[in-house]
Amino acid sequence: MAEVREWVGSSVVAAARDGDVEAIAALVSGAHPHVRRFARSLCATPEDAEDAAQEALIILYRKIGMLRATGALGSWMFRIVRNECLRRARSVLRERPAAGEASYRSVEDEVLGRLEAGRVAEAIAALPEDQRRVLIMRDVQGLSGRTVADVLGLSTAAMKSRLHRARASVRAVTLGGER
Repeated sequence: MAEVREWVGSSVVAAARDGDVEAIAALVSGAHPHVRRFARSLCATPEDAEDAAQEALIILYRKIGMLRATGALGSWMFRIVRNECLRRARSVLRERPAAGEASYRSVEDEVLGRLEAGRVAEAIAALPEDQRRVLIMRDVQGLSGRTVADVLGLSTAAMKSRLHRARASVRAVTLGGER
């Protein structure tokens, strides 16, 4: 959040909310590197990260007038990016056939697969943010444990602990039990 204060002042946000085109342009161009960096830490692929960042900037451009508090810009933007990365992860889960699966699937198998992917995506979305970030970076993006720990500023033991809790929570929800 401190980074947000570096690239935008409350007067710029207020002017953008009031429809000032120059302020909106300054906001969007200033937000771009921060939004991209956040998207890269959450999305599964660089392409998804770039698409999620672009989507967030489009929403910023279109809906800045709806932002109530100028200080909420950073959290609002990053929530949009997070939601877009989760949406993209859900669509990948729906589209990806399981390993060793036949090239055809029955309608029942399709429906069950979609239900399972939806449950996994919901379980991941319901995780506390610290656990969700570790899980996505480690299991979706495939980053090494040391890299995840370094990026998040954690010890390897703390990263492993969060990852274990996240996996256990997702497993409990997807196997039918609630956490």
